[in-house]
Amino acid sequence: MGKLYLFSAVSVVVLILFFNGFEVPIINQFEEKLDTSMPAITNASADLPLNSITLPRGFSISVYAEVENARSMAISPNGTIFVGNRNEDKVYAIKDTNGDNKADKKWVIASGLNMPNGVAFKDGNLYVAEVSRIHKFSDIESKLNTPGKSEIIYDKFPKETHHGWKYIAFGPDGKLYVPVGAPCNICEPKDKVYAAIHRMNANGTDLELFASGIRNTVGFAWHPETKDLWFTDNGRDMMGDNVPPCELNAASRAGLHFGYPYCHGGTIKDPEFGGKRSCDEFTSPMQNLGAHVAPLGLKFYTGKMFPLDYHNQIILAEHGSWNRSKKSGYRLSIVKAENGKVVSYQPFATGWLDESRQKAWGRPVDVLVLPDGSILISDDQANVIYRIAYKG
Repeated sequence: MGKLYLFSAVSVVVLILFFNGFEVPIINQFEEKLDTSMPAITNASADLPLNSITLPRGFSISVYAEVENARSMAISPNGTIFVGNRNEDKVYAIKDTNGDNKADKKWVIASGLNMPNGVAFKDGNLYVAEVSRIHKFSDIESKLNTPGKSEIIYDKFPKETHHGWKYIAFGPDGKLYVPVGAPCNICEPKDKVYAAIHRMNANGTDLELFASGIRNTVGFAWHPETKDLWFTDNGRDMMGDNVPPCELNAASRAGLHFGYPYCHGGTIKDPEFGGKRSCDEFTSPMQNLGAHVAPLGLKFYTGKMFPLDYHNQIILAEHGSWNRSKKSGYRLSIVKAENGKVVSYQPFATGWLDESRQKAWGRPVDVLVLPDGSILISDDQANVIYRIAYKG
């Protein structure tokens, strides 16, 4: 005759029926009812001056979700969006479950982390980058309510927090790309792990150096056709308001050096280290950006909602200056590239900075293209994620 056993642990009840030596699981109604989500939008963002944002004709901007210190974003094929942060210790998941183009649910995936800026998604698994290590949350979308502990797949990155937060993403080769910034404003790092972009297998093995001479990149993406890696680089400080420029770079292969700390913007010798190397030795930027604009996330626009002119062009988030007498950045830009060359670089969305008062109420961080062709923009100062759409 069958026997019924009851096991309970931390509010999870599991019933297993043993009958004739076979185990038959019974649906756990308690597990199904467990919901640890919270509202993704409250009144906290109601007073944001979105009407001050200037966009090209036909475009609109709205709040998609409220996420404290929202930084890097990654999306699953099912539409779950994962968000890291730098000033806080948490990683979030958000989702639009009712199809109204606004997230309605938000979960805390992890907390107590050290600058968990970077997030990436692959094969059902969420990857999170702290300063010195990479986490993997397996089959995360089935565990949004109870994520549990992560698996540490790599823990040997430097522990310095100066440029220690990381942006991560999987490339077309299936490898996870992980940068390590320079541990200083300007210096000549003795260890080649610094001021570089590395890549590894999805299980954390076979770490290799991909590109060097990169002061601090906090955003990169691959060209949809050429598969070249394009990345932002934040220029050094304390050389004045207008020097050196921040950079947009591209790597067509592994092994390239982009100049730091010897050369900035392709031609500007560093006053301290420039005498050691020639600028001709290094790969020049695809585009010199404004000085101190702090370029972060970027994406090639591959959606079908925006006009055709935007196809495969770069949407770039400029986080904004902190050490310039007249502030710069605080905007989104469009970088048009044709045949491997940049043909234009111009503003796309402005208005986070009140130039007359020199005060900013928001700072764009990362860009994400949604399946419907709209884009999301994270803002770590306004603590929101925006959705920009086009209606024609």
